[in-house]
Amino acid sequence: MIKKVLRSRKCILVADDDADDRELIKVAFEESGAEVELRFVENGEELMFYLNRHGKYADEDKYPFPSIILLDLNMPRKDGREALREIKEHVNLKWLPIIILTTSTEAKDISKCYELGVNSYTIKPANFSDLVAFTRMLHTYWFTVVQLP
Repeated sequence: MIKKVLRSRKCILVADDDADDRELIKVAFEESGAEVELRFVENGEELMFYLNRHGKYADEDKYPFPSIILLDLNMPRKDGREALREIKEHVNLKWLPIIILTTSTEAKDISKCYELGVNSYTIKPANFSDLVAFTRMLHTYWFTVVQLP
C-alpha cells in the first residue's frame, strides 16, 4: 500500500508513448536548469504499475515515487483518460498532482480531464524553446511556489 509521505526528492513521472517526445522533454528539463529527477513510462498500464509498485517498480531508489505526473492522453494499452480516472479514484493516489501534456485541443478532452480531477491541462509546446520555457515554469511553480505533500 502506498503511503502519503513528505518527499525530499523532486521527481516527475512522465507518461508518454512517443519516444521522441520523451527525449525532447528530458533535454528541455536539462536545458532549463531544473533540478528534478525524471522517470518515464510509455502507457497508462505501465504508469499504474509504477504508482502501485508492481514488478520492477518496487525498487523505490531506482523508481522514486513522483511529486507530480505529466500525462499524455493518447497512449496504447490504457490511455491517459483511463489512467487519470483510476488515479483520482484510488484512495492512496488521488492527492497526486497530475498535469496533462498533450496535443489534443478538443474541448471535450479538456472538460473531461478537469471533471476527473486533473490539476492542469496543457497543450504540448510547438517548438523546443517553448518546451524549455514550459519546463522552467512548471519546475518553478510546482517545486517553488506550491507546497506539495
